[in-house]
Amino acid sequence: MFGGNSNWRGPIWFPINYLLIEALERYHRYFGSNFKVECPVGSGVMLDLGEVAHFLSCRLTSLFTADENGARPCHGGDKRYATDPHWKDLVLFHEYFHGDTGRGLGASHQTGWTALVTRCIEDLSEANAATRLAARVIGQ
Repeated sequence: MFGGNSNWRGPIWFPINYLLIEALERYHRYFGSNFKVECPVGSGVMLDLGEVAHFLSCRLTSLFTADENGARPCHGGDKRYATDPHWKDLVLFHEYFHGDTGRGLGASHQTGWTALVTRCIEDLSEANAATRLAARVIGQ
């Protein structure tokens, strides 16, 4: 019923995830930090909607983040993207991604909607910079 190489049943679609993150951020501005939900479901961890949006941004960004061996989930284990100097910095923006492995599926040139990950990366970068600044201020 789900999964496979179907156009509308592919596991991770960036436009839908991006819209969900934006909606969570807006609802967080309305409801504030007192409104919490369990995330991920079944974990017992309660997060406000802004934190859930951040959590989802981290998960989406991790599709493109290289591990200690240079492998990125979006490349689906193709070693040339991790080791070959001519390929290792090439990041493909696939149409959608496998829900369990993160391997890119469908067309590999979706620089339109999959490029929305840049907004997630930018938000995470700003959050990390704010955390580092707060740590410096507290440490003084």
